[in-house]
Amino acid sequence: MLTNPFYIGQFKFAGNAYQGVQDTFISPELYAQVQDALGGHNKPKYSKHDIAFRGLLTCAHDDCTVTAELKKNKYVYYRCSHGRGPCDLPRFREEEIAERFADVLNDVSLPEEVVRSIGASLQQTQVEMRNRTTQERTRLERELTTLRSRMDAAYRDKLDGTISLDFWQRMQADFQKEELRIKALIAGLNDGKIGERLLDVSRCLELAQRARFLYVTRNPAEQAELLRKVLLNCKIDAVSLYPTYRKPFDLICKRVKTEQWSGREDLNLRPPGPEFAGPM
Repeated sequence: MLTNPFYIGQFKFAGNAYQGVQDTFISPELYAQVQDALGGHNKPKYSKHDIAFRGLLTCAHDDCTVTAELKKNKYVYYRCSHGRGPCDLPRFREEEIAERFADVLNDVSLPEEVVRSIGASLQQTQVEMRNRTTQERTRLERELTTLRSRMDAAYRDKLDGTISLDFWQRMQADFQKEELRIKALIAGLNDGKIGERLLDVSRCLELAQRARFLYVTRNPAEQAELLRKVLLNCKIDAVSLYPTYRKPFDLICKRVKTEQWSGREDLNLRPPGPEFAGPM
């Protein structure tokens, strides 16, 4: 149970590990510490500050966590935690791991002209979405005003005896349900959330553009912090890293590899707009 990667959001199928959609029960760092305890045979443990890339790597041979140990109070070596027995994964110096991660960031590096083009499209999208929101709010408020006029008219008919009390009560119940529905739709139209979602996308694009440069100018602990913003995990073997990117960096990676940045129709990075109800 203690070696089950399910608790950090992963699952196994047909011998392969996949990132699941289930909630994580524990952090990757805590999971890595548990693997250290299971595979380290009571060797001295070191702080997360000393082990920069802990929790970011999984062995490509057996899906065990790649753990690390400090030698001579100076050198950090990464190895398979051997949670499923002996493994062919070699040991790696931290400097070698850092170099490999730098190559991984190349796969999400966007040209400056692409970032500028997408940024301009995002600004246009923001204007369009806000205009749509304003139009929809105006329509719903007009609809609410009409409904309340009908409610007032029905009440006058009840007072005048034109309709029965029972019929008015049934009408009133329907009116109130419709009023609550329209109010909920109006409350859901939030211009601020549109701006926040688009700002998040812009920040991701900026990070993708500068990730490699930022990475090579930082120390290992800062490099690991940057990697956790971009990656969910990486499998490692003797030759290569096999990254699993966070959203939307997974999409950016695909676009970079195929160079499919042809303009606005490719902007699947854009957040969805508000869902408007059609006219009644």
